Amino acid sequence: MAGGLESLARVDVGGLSLAYRRAGAGPPLVLLHGAYEDSRFWREQISDLSDEFTVVALDAPGFGASDDPPPSWTMADYGHCLAQFIEALALRKPVVLGLSMGSVLALALYEQRPDLPGSLVLASAYAGWAGSLPPHEVQRRLEQAARDLEAPPEQILAAGLSTVLTPTAPQHVVDLLAEMVRDTHPAGMRVALNALGPADLGHVLDTIAVPTLLLYGEADQRSPVSVGQDLHARIPGSTLVLIPGAPHLANLEQPQAFNQAVRVFARHAARL
Repeated sequence: MAGGLESLARVDVGGLSLAYRRAGAGPPLVLLHGAYEDSRFWREQISDLSDEFTVVALDAPGFGASDDPPPSWTMADYGHCLAQFIEALALRKPVVLGLSMGSVLALALYEQRPDLPGSLVLASAYAGWAGSLPPHEVQRRLEQAARDLEAPPEQILAAGLSTVLTPTAPQHVVDLLAEMVRDTHPAGMRVALNALGPADLGHVLDTIAVPTLLLYGEADQRSPVSVGQDLHARIPGSTLVLIPGAPHLANLEQPQAFNQAVRVFARHAARL
């Protein structure tokens, strides 16, 4: 293992072979990455938070070393699959942390099985694109994504970097993102985007009855603070934490601030 990144393990869930990384001991913390990413996205969180928690970082279906799901999958299918994954690993009442697309997966999980998560961390989050963005922006993103899936990785990275990182992002962060973009499964990404675009999980928000942390970078261009404020107003008892100067991928660019916010919340949630 390099830089605290655990080797991949595998589990069969609903006919799919899913890859994941697991480290540490203590209350379980499940990490769900965003689009064009995989469990490597969480290397700073795996390294840091595994001193206190059992950290499990999944390669979502269609990403990293996991199998691609069927083309017909919806967010409900992703939620059902995540529930099976958590049960297969016997993770009791985990903190489920999803960032960007991963936050939508976390909400889909909660909609399907509200009994499973002990708490939620929704970072750089949406209630689905259709649930948090104007229709014209959803359409623009879907059209851009369709073009990106036909483009070489270098072009995708060049076009998207400025929307997810700041101009001063460390080179090792840019390199990691480039590595994950190069390893993207076009078929798996297409399924995820087709599910994410029309997803509106706004109806789930006021049903959430577990502790919920909303974690946003103040400089997020993809999921701006106004989206976080909307979710905060709609999720009963939720906590909104802003990371000054952090972009959409706050965990990569400001891991210490991100990890500390997660640690404080998860530690408290584990005692409830």
